[in-house]
Amino acid sequence: MKEISCKLLVIGAGPGGYVCAIRAGQLGVDTVIVEFGKPGGTCLNVGCIPSKALIHAAEEFGKIAHIAGGKDPLGIKVGALTLDLTKTIAWKDGIVSRLNSGVAGLLKKAKVKTVQGWATFRDGKTVEVETETGTQVIHAETVVIATGSAPVELPFLPFGGPVISSTEALALSEVPEKLAVVGGGYIGLELGMAFAKMGAKVTVVEALPRVLTQYDAELTRPVLKRLGELGVEVMLGVKAKGLSTKGDALLVETAEGMNAKVTADRILVTVGRKPLTEGWGLERIDLDMAGKFIRIDDQCRTSMRGIFAIGDVTGEPMLAHRAMAQGEMVAEIVAGHKRSWDKRAIPAICFTDPELVAAGLTPEEAKAFAGEIKIGQFPFAANGRAMTKQGEDGFVRVVARADNHLLLGIQAVGQGVSELSAAFGLALEMGARLEDIAGTIHAHPTQGEGFQEAALKALGHALHV
Repeated sequence: MKEISCKLLVIGAGPGGYVCAIRAGQLGVDTVIVEFGKPGGTCLNVGCIPSKALIHAAEEFGKIAHIAGGKDPLGIKVGALTLDLTKTIAWKDGIVSRLNSGVAGLLKKAKVKTVQGWATFRDGKTVEVETETGTQVIHAETVVIATGSAPVELPFLPFGGPVISSTEALALSEVPEKLAVVGGGYIGLELGMAFAKMGAKVTVVEALPRVLTQYDAELTRPVLKRLGELGVEVMLGVKAKGLSTKGDALLVETAEGMNAKVTADRILVTVGRKPLTEGWGLERIDLDMAGKFIRIDDQCRTSMRGIFAIGDVTGEPMLAHRAMAQGEMVAEIVAGHKRSWDKRAIPAICFTDPELVAAGLTPEEAKAFAGEIKIGQFPFAANGRAMTKQGEDGFVRVVARADNHLLLGIQAVGQGVSELSAAFGLALEMGARLEDIAGTIHAHPTQGEGFQEAALKALGHALHV
């Protein structure tokens, strides 16, 4: 049994873990990181990156299919087309592989020692790692838990056979003829719309009265319109009950209490994610929990001295960029710097068609927080760049206090608006006011002009609407 000692041990090499380890290494902290799978975690390997690759491929195929159908006004004509999904998946895997190597290289550059295997706590300062060459014992002054999350499995729809999670959906060798998606959240709709563009007949089953409940109804309206255009059937107030005896259909209960079947070759279950808190021996160190998550303070400290936790295992929002920011902060705290978690906004993006971005407070939340507010909304139908991209459906919306015009929230829906998230987040972090955004020159023609115009609208003098 081999034994090593270090100042900092990071368990999990996902976005939060590897960023924490790299930053600690840069600061001269003797760091070891343990990872059972490939570096990059869920996000890089079976989440954010591969899903966006598939979404892009679907978008390109959908555009060409639209043109082939003689419905495009640009004057472009193409013949018959096919999709080799195996080749698409190989291209996606190539991107993931390059990024895996990139993360490994960055860890090495920062002089971080990587141990491949499954870590289990022996006590608050020691873990055992089962590696290919035997058990490795690691003693550490400080430990960071960054074990991430996994898809929630429904007891009546266990993964296997035709029932798949997002992980299996991103590795299919052919497009399902009929795809049932259980869950109308961002993962289900992102992948459901992608497969619909690739030719699948998609049905979304959602138990709640509407989809994308983390966003307000006005923001999601363009997405619902696009779902209809793609032929995606959305069944609301409908509960999934199980798999048919033959395995060729999803059994559901309608809003009226009637039993029905949704015929499907594949059933994609996307009802959320759960923190990975089991199998690591956490019960041996008896950390305080916040429900199913590890409880942390504003410095990501747990209830046990010398143990931090970051990322999905600590609760919502389960976003890679949140984990990264936490990881960087913790590394600097371990190195002796004064840091704390004081974020005004963590932008959330839904990569549907069109895309959704939300940062800060919604109008309803802002009213509850500040009382009287000002709202400015600018439609992309009045934006030249959006029109030239055939992306007029959508808008930018700003929410500010009425008394001092301090920005409280910014939302947008439209083609490619994910790229506006940095500007939204920066404005909120810097404590910008409506006059700051309105007075900043935004390049023309860009969709970013919609941000400035929304601020002008809230001030009562929009120029282009």
